[in-house]
Amino acid sequence: MIDTRLKQIALILLDVDGVLTAGQVIYNDSGQETKVFHVRDGLGIRMLIEAGLTVGIVTGRRSMALVHRCKNLGIELLKDGIRDKAAALEEILEETGVAASETAFVGDDLPDLPIMHRVGVPIAVGDAHERVKQAALMTTRARGGCGAVREVSERILQAKGVWEPLVKRMFS
Repeated sequence: MIDTRLKQIALILLDVDGVLTAGQVIYNDSGQETKVFHVRDGLGIRMLIEAGLTVGIVTGRRSMALVHRCKNLGIELLKDGIRDKAAALEEILEETGVAASETAFVGDDLPDLPIMHRVGVPIAVGDAHERVKQAALMTTRARGGCGAVREVSERILQAKGVWEPLVKRMFS
């Protein structure tokens, strides 16, 4: 059943802290925030984009590190500093023309629940809050910031039947 729903995905939205990162906020001595991203998650995101999916970010925090990471990966859909993720979802669906049923969201904590209840495929990272896991149709084995997004990317691309051809085209 989950693969049937994953096959329909055209838009995948990601939280950041606890999903693309391990959930830590690091400040240097001058007060500048730093984030650590997993390179395999980045490749998974690039593969989704290469396969024609739209990848976006919906996060409550603002960070220049995130802006730089999005630019590096080719993510143009960035909604940061968001307090109401459900309202952000509605705005994104209107902007992209994608239906909620064709949208996946990867989250880890309680602020993600409103958007998870509205998308077609809510996904929790392996170390997500228990309520987030209960709201999810899929929970990754990997923890947030440790390859969870790559796991989701591969699963979507496999469900769509494009994983092997994409790997061959990109890396052969």
